[in-house]
Amino acid sequence: MKILVIGGSYFFGRVFVMLAAKEHDVTVLNRGTYSVAQLGAKQITGDRKDAAVWRTVTDDYDCVVDFCAYEKGDIARVLENMPGKIGQYIFISTVDVYERGRGGLKGEDTPLETRILPGEAGAYIAGKVALEREVREECGRRGIDVTVLRPAILYGPLNYAPRESVYIRLLARNHVLPRITDATGSFQFVYVKDAARAVLKCLRNPRACGQAYNLCGEEILTYDAFFRELGRASDAEAQEISLTAREAEDKGLPLPFPVTEAETELYSNEKGKEQLGLSYVDIAEGMERTYRAFRDI
Repeated sequence: MKILVIGGSYFFGRVFVMLAAKEHDVTVLNRGTYSVAQLGAKQITGDRKDAAVWRTVTDDYDCVVDFCAYEKGDIARVLENMPGKIGQYIFISTVDVYERGRGGLKGEDTPLETRILPGEAGAYIAGKVALEREVREECGRRGIDVTVLRPAILYGPLNYAPRESVYIRLLARNHVLPRITDATGSFQFVYVKDAARAVLKCLRNPRACGQAYNLCGEEILTYDAFFRELGRASDAEAQEISLTAREAEDKGLPLPFPVTEAETELYSNEKGKEQLGLSYVDIAEGMERTYRAFRDI
């Protein structure tokens, strides 16, 4: 297939390009900060917010995979200005789009958040919710198939976000892992390669057209469980240091996952497994791969 990837030079997008380019004709449109030539993909350099850039993208594509749409209008700009035909648009959203505080495991039919929540996180969620509506409306008018993927917390090699790599650094350099004594929150991860394979399974798949899918691993984690798996993945004995969440914050140690039960939001992955045959590596294997990848860095 002929695939246009928007973004694709960082983490999730980069892993997808690495896999997709082995089987398909892949072109990446991004700002050119990192080359994708070594991944086997072609590259168009430009800012997605520049409408003129899209008018130069004249080829037809079986599928567009959009990793970096964050604000209302980001998808409409693409579709209004690209001269070529598109068969399917896959939009990478997030599980954070669901209405907060409903309890239980949220399935893909759970209502989306309509409130404007505070801060950068609130703006991010509002943007993704608006774009889910936008991609369906804009593609519906043009007869383009749509698939929306909603990953949980992504982890794995190449992750540039200060999440698991922060703790791997503590473990590899200092043989130390924290224990957050008052953390009661739960959360779900998805290994980046599993998420990339999920995108591959959606490409021109009739079952995926018009659908949304949560992407999340089987385990529901806590901070204690996360640190335990990371410790098992390590080749060094770690000293445990007990801290409250406030003490960790005061020491500059990020707590990137839900700390309290009130912050906890959990999701079902059953639809993707049943309809697309999605599968997920267990946390022990995923964390071991991740630790090995980051340790020497």
